[in-house]
Amino acid sequence: MASKPGILTNWPWKPLGNFKWGILTPWIAHSTYSFLVKDGEKRDLGYMLLPEASHLPIWKTDGVVITALLHAGPVEFLYYWLHRALHHHYLYSRYHSHHHSSIVTEPITSVIHPFAEHIAYFMLFAIPLYTTVITRTASIASFAGYLAYIDFMNNLGHCNFEFIPKAIFTIFPFLKYLMYTPSFHSLHHTQFRTNYSLFMPIYDYIYGTVDNTTDSIYETSLKREEGSPHVVHLTHLTTPESIYHLRLGFASLASRPQSSVWYLYLMWPFTLWSVLITWFYGQTFVLERNAFKMLNLQSWVIPRFHVQYLFKWQGEKLNKLIEDAILEAELSKVKVLSLGLSNQGELLNKNGELYIKRYPQLKIKIVDGSSLVVAVVLNSIPKEASQVLLCGKLNKVSCAIANALCEKGIKVTTMYKDEYDNLQLSLSSESKKNLVFPGSYTAKIWLVGDQCNEAEQRKAPKGSLFIPFSQFPPKKLRKDCFYSSTPAMMTPPSLVNVHSCENWLPRRVMSAWRIAGILHALEGWNVNECGDVMFSIEKVWQASLQHGFRPLKINHPLA
Repeated sequence: MASKPGILTNWPWKPLGNFKWGILTPWIAHSTYSFLVKDGEKRDLGYMLLPEASHLPIWKTDGVVITALLHAGPVEFLYYWLHRALHHHYLYSRYHSHHHSSIVTEPITSVIHPFAEHIAYFMLFAIPLYTTVITRTASIASFAGYLAYIDFMNNLGHCNFEFIPKAIFTIFPFLKYLMYTPSFHSLHHTQFRTNYSLFMPIYDYIYGTVDNTTDSIYETSLKREEGSPHVVHLTHLTTPESIYHLRLGFASLASRPQSSVWYLYLMWPFTLWSVLITWFYGQTFVLERNAFKMLNLQSWVIPRFHVQYLFKWQGEKLNKLIEDAILEAELSKVKVLSLGLSNQGELLNKNGELYIKRYPQLKIKIVDGSSLVVAVVLNSIPKEASQVLLCGKLNKVSCAIANALCEKGIKVTTMYKDEYDNLQLSLSSESKKNLVFPGSYTAKIWLVGDQCNEAEQRKAPKGSLFIPFSQFPPKKLRKDCFYSSTPAMMTPPSLVNVHSCENWLPRRVMSAWRIAGILHALEGWNVNECGDVMFSIEKVWQASLQHGFRPLKINHPLA
């Protein structure tokens, strides 16, 4: 929002919310009616106020030339002076400051303007389009090409990533006056009083408003060397539709917790194609880059889906992919690599211990995050709780949770004899008194892991709280019960570039497995946490709080 909103700063139909699309109804109705009713030769999908704009040809050379000349002349010239006027303090505070609130730009910044500015830009861009219409030189190519050019150049200038090769300007020196670069416009967003041009810098050169550092910044940006990450979180895809929730997919979906959206089913041909590609040819790729307290953080994705981890015959291939990622991180001098989702598992790689044994000379530390997961679960249990029920497949984490609770005097109920026997092995004689078998389903606090089935959930009393200790969330089958998220914490504000959601977690919420790797690097803990080894639960919990990570609020009467 502009610092001092002026007339037409806000969009007039903003109060309508999603009903704003109803404004388009007359145009849609007219076009549909005309297309259905008129004869074949008279059909036209467009709804034009000018008769000359109907039934446009595919191509007209003179119209394309006129469009290019009118853009380079009147459009660029008028935009330059309009832009300079918008930087006058009166107009800037009422309108253009809204756009400049984004100092570090990204493509979406290109269309963030007050309504009045959009009207002005629409009138400018209409000059070539309207002229070709009334001179009967318009074509589908000139219209579509010009609109595509505007959108492409607009996004290019705000992408904040320099990739235009220097060779282009070496071979064609005059292009520096006819085509700007991302660094050219980024300077405008940091210096404010230079580089006003739309897409063609020629008017900045004519009127002396080119930033003095434009050339040097451009060359420096091309030579930049990406810093090696200090911490890598190694995860994988979950469902075939999860590709659309990546930052590389749809930004609108990536910014929301992962869920099934009906229109993604319409994209099943592309989804199937992507599954086949990743199955046979996929390589690990970088999903996200973050920074926190002088650490460079990255999330790497193994292009395999959760279902593939369930097949034993896929184990060797999956371990090879994980192993290659660890060795690549070792070459990049990564300090800590945390294993996320199914990349750690007792049967797959003994929670990461397999790689330590294969490569004992590794300097990188491998972390399964189990200690922080246990800490998060323990601190999610209401203090008034005196009894919990342990449900689901036993693993390293659940055994540690049961042990900690029994030592605190909290009764831990299990419904299966084999689980009871396994838990007994890890408990002291005093703690064994608090392990209950055979138990009942009367406990209001349920700690659930993988393989906690629907039948068991149905037996929980009304108002029960389900707290997962697993990587994947349980199905929410009971509307009369409460469900906590998988072990996770809120990230501190200083952890930057957290724009997308980590799977099903909300924005700026990070899984405990991922946070654990960051804490190991921050604290300089020179130990592996994998296999049967577990770090100090209390120590890792206190470290997480000291570094600004915060527990999630639990929606439950006892919480």
